[in-house]
Amino acid sequence: SGAGLNNGQWHSVSLSVKRNRISVRVDNDMTSSAHASIPLQISSGDILYFGGCPSSGNISECNTSFGGFQGCMRLISIGNKAVDVISIQQNGFGNFSDLQMDLCGITDRCLPNYCEHGGECSQSWNSFHCNCANTGYKGATCHYPIYEQSCEAYKHRGNTSGFYNIDSDGSGPLGPFLVYCNMTDATWTIIQHNSTNLTRVKSANRENPHTVFFKYSASLDQLQATINLADHCEQELAYYCKKSRLLDKSDGMALSWWIGRTNETHTYWGGSLPAVQKCACGLEGSCIDSQHYCNCDADRDEWTNDTGFLSYKDHLPVTEIVITDTDRPNSEAAYKLGPLLCRGDRTFWNSASFNTETSYLHFPTFHGELSADVSFFFKTTASSGVFLENLGIQDFIRIELQSPSEVVFSFDVGNGPSEVIVQSRSSLNDNQWHYVRAERNVKEASLQIDQLPQRSHSAPPDGHIRLQLNSQLFVGGTASRQKGFLGCIRSLRLNGMALDLEERAKITPGVEPGCPGHCSSYGNLCHNGGKCREKYSGFSCDCTFSAYGGPFCNKGKHISAYFWTGTSVTYNFQEYYTLAKNTSSHASSFYADMTLTREAITFAFRTTRTPSLLLYVGSFYKEYLSVILTRNGDLQIRYKLDSHQDPDVFSISSKSVADGQLQHVKINREEETLFVEVNQNERMKFILSSGTEFNAIKSLTLGKIL
Repeated sequence: SGAGLNNGQWHSVSLSVKRNRISVRVDNDMTSSAHASIPLQISSGDILYFGGCPSSGNISECNTSFGGFQGCMRLISIGNKAVDVISIQQNGFGNFSDLQMDLCGITDRCLPNYCEHGGECSQSWNSFHCNCANTGYKGATCHYPIYEQSCEAYKHRGNTSGFYNIDSDGSGPLGPFLVYCNMTDATWTIIQHNSTNLTRVKSANRENPHTVFFKYSASLDQLQATINLADHCEQELAYYCKKSRLLDKSDGMALSWWIGRTNETHTYWGGSLPAVQKCACGLEGSCIDSQHYCNCDADRDEWTNDTGFLSYKDHLPVTEIVITDTDRPNSEAAYKLGPLLCRGDRTFWNSASFNTETSYLHFPTFHGELSADVSFFFKTTASSGVFLENLGIQDFIRIELQSPSEVVFSFDVGNGPSEVIVQSRSSLNDNQWHYVRAERNVKEASLQIDQLPQRSHSAPPDGHIRLQLNSQLFVGGTASRQKGFLGCIRSLRLNGMALDLEERAKITPGVEPGCPGHCSSYGNLCHNGGKCREKYSGFSCDCTFSAYGGPFCNKGKHISAYFWTGTSVTYNFQEYYTLAKNTSSHASSFYADMTLTREAITFAFRTTRTPSLLLYVGSFYKEYLSVILTRNGDLQIRYKLDSHQDPDVFSISSKSVADGQLQHVKINREEETLFVEVNQNERMKFILSSGTEFNAIKSLTLGKIL
């Protein structure tokens, strides 16, 4: 009978035994009481044991597979007669062992609740447990974020454009939210709002203004954290007008304005600068009426607009627009506000180079009494060194490279020094970036390096739990100036807050801001022959010599050329012996003695000129393949795979393909079977009679045959 009885609340139990019938009732709930009839008489013995069996004396009937009861009992009565617990305590009635009398000493391990970010606390007798489901966080106390801090961080894990949850303040109080990451050479974060359409406005005046509020897919605090991280943010604001002014020149009063994140009113418009009451055309001197600083202020009876990007980060995003000048005859306005766009992540590449063992950076004391997390990237050629240290009177926290393949996270919160060690099979002093994440909370301490398995140590039960530090935080060294770190530290975050290593390094001898050499670690993200190019903060993939584009040279790109009359492009395929001597990565994969029994060719073209040659592949044996436009605009494919026979000629004549539109052609040959598809129309099948082997191909020509 009963359910959920280990919830720390009082429950009543009633056990009734009468001859051959037993019944149990819990919490006076008649509906869930349980009964049983037994075919023999039951009588109780002289002694009743509560809470467990005595350790002295072997009472076989009392022993069970269960452990003794842990918890409190009160209001015990036997045979409807209350038991006087005080008389038991005075040994006048029964005896007892290991009890606290007259108080209930259950420890509520969920009060205070150490589960963070809305994690649900549950407890056993000795400890508590946090359920982090659907919180966006993980770990023993739901402290550490599941999601990356920015689109930039996702990009450098090799992710492509798409929707991602980001957590701008890491393990801080702000939760994650959904954004679109546009991974181009730059990384753009796109945050939408609820009113993206062009909206027309009529009959608004100062007494009855048209006011619109914009609600974003994140809170203003989350937006502010994202904007603070970004290198640059912007938002396009377009204002279309017909006899609707932004500024009343007669009294200098704004007729329309917008309100930003901090609830301040702004009267500068897209493409202009804060503190000047102008539009983009006013800065450029290109307004339709040179007496005004906005096109709309010309007050003309025809549509014009003032459009541009607002890019002063402290004022973004736009939260409200107010329009008041559309109530005169023929007066009308329309506005359109784009999504908030932010580029880059200032903290992801923020780094410092430590050039001597005695050099270090210092920051204010780290406060992480109950939960602390530290994450950073490092690269070094040294075999040991301290990354970070903060001391208290007795407590301390330290992360160090103890040997070329071993990182140690050590700390003391009053229970004596403790350490977590991660060993790597490969050396960590290979001058490539390695990621370190350490966390300490009231339940455990953990350490992770790169993608290696996380190591963790449980905290002692009922020990000290507060980490109390009082000295400065040392980065790249220690207070004793022993075992300083030589190398680079990047993207250092403590409890979700990024430390500005570069600013501090600028004024510290022996430490340089920034850290060159990202390609050794991230070059493998450049695919398909793309070359990694170093930048001050980060790197980029140069796709010049790749058939692919995109930030990592893994997106198909169109390589195209424009042909004048009589021009052509020829690729000569390598002969075998020259390839062996020159093993350049750009050498062709075709050899002169190669025999093809199948080809797959795709290309697109656009022309109005006929007749013309699109593609020609020739061999050393007078065999060839050609794709031709005939005089009347038909596509014709010719295969001559036997030099002693006439070529096979196949014409595809639906409608002229020389109509100036882009035409897509796919040609696939499997031995004597040829498939041709034009513009995703039905695939056509042809059979070759001139052979199946294309021998010793020599060159491929696009355009006119030379």
